[in-house]
Formats: sequence, structure tokens, C-alpha cells
Amino acid sequence: MAKDHGPSVKDDELYEKLREEGESKEKAARIANAKAGGEKVSEKGGEGESYEDRTVEELQERAAEIGIEGRSEMDKGELIDALRNH
Repeated sequence: MAKDHGPSVKDDELYEKLREEGESKEKAARIANAKAGGEKVSEKGGEGESYEDRTVEELQERAAEIGIEGRSEMDKGELIDALRNH
């Protein structure tokens, strides 16, 4: 039986499964809540610009927005990897 993660997590079982798979707490909660809200999570998303098309400065700005540590020391490939796996 899944633990109760409080009112901020709507689908405790999915949250725990995602955490066991290595997702961050924030990402697991986002997915679990979206899925519990009836959204088709795999189809959600916009038409954002590809990370490969962005400059290092743009990638560092995005990394700062979501709180990735060590971003100033990363090259473009490392930034893209960190952003995709955060």
C-alpha cells in the first residue's frame, strides 16, 4: 500500500513508482498530479524550441530557472542532459 504523501500528491502509488525509477520529487509529483487530474501526460506539452537550437547562455538561464546546481561549469551537452533529466 502506498504511503500518504499529503494533499500535494494526488496519486501516491504513481508518485512512489516514479521515485523508485529515479525521478526527482518535483517531477514525480507533477506527473502523478497531472495523471490523477485526467490529463494525458504523454500527449501534454508544447512546441518548445529544441535544446540543441539554444545557445549555452539560454540553456544556463533555463537551468537557473529550475535550480540546477553547477550550471556555470557545464558545457552545452552537459546542460542539455541536466535539463532533460531534472
